[in-house]
Amino acid sequence: MNSPYIYKHVAPKIEGDKHPAIFLLHGLGSNEQDLLQLVESFTTQCHIFSLQGPIEHRPGYAFYTFEEEGKPERAVFDKVVKVTGNFIQEAIEEYNLDANQIYVVGFNQGAAIAQALAVVMGNAIKGTATLSGYLPEFVALEYSKKTMDQSKIFISHGEYDYDYPLVWAEHSAAFFNEYGTNVTFKTYPVGHGVNEQNLQDLIAFLAEDLPTKLN
Repeated sequence: MNSPYIYKHVAPKIEGDKHPAIFLLHGLGSNEQDLLQLVESFTTQCHIFSLQGPIEHRPGYAFYTFEEEGKPERAVFDKVVKVTGNFIQEAIEEYNLDANQIYVVGFNQGAAIAQALAVVMGNAIKGTATLSGYLPEFVALEYSKKTMDQSKIFISHGEYDYDYPLVWAEHSAAFFNEYGTNVTFKTYPVGHGVNEQNLQDLIAFLAEDLPTKLN
């Protein structure tokens, strides 16, 4: 892979060509190990790529810098979205992935990047799952948008999230609905995090298309 990303790759347990793939994008201050447990159900027949944010932010890493929550520094954010999209395209070629079965899952900062990728890659991403995230205003207003009528997105958020207010997720859901994406929007009685019901709903969203088997 000709990419600046440090990442963890988990190959499917069943051999064969053209397997689906899930790309994981962690939250602020975490790392590439963080979200792997969310998709354990899919490791039998899916490639898993978990990316480490390129910016050090103790105790872990970040995908972008920001002025304040919800306002990424545009130049950094734009570059990371481009590099991440390129990573996905390179992985499709190098690992012989099923290009019709590409999924992106992100939490916090990773969810913001995932939503931006859904906009710029359109139907090239079959499914996007964003947990406790948001869509930056400049992405909604200024990014070049690809058709999203054959893709779907899962947007989940805590009702008591004081880091990323619930209204940000509501704006994201409205945006993707307007552009014809198949939107699943769910809220939970938690803060900035993922509870058990949220996890089960995420698994169900992915399992609509992807083969599952608990290991």
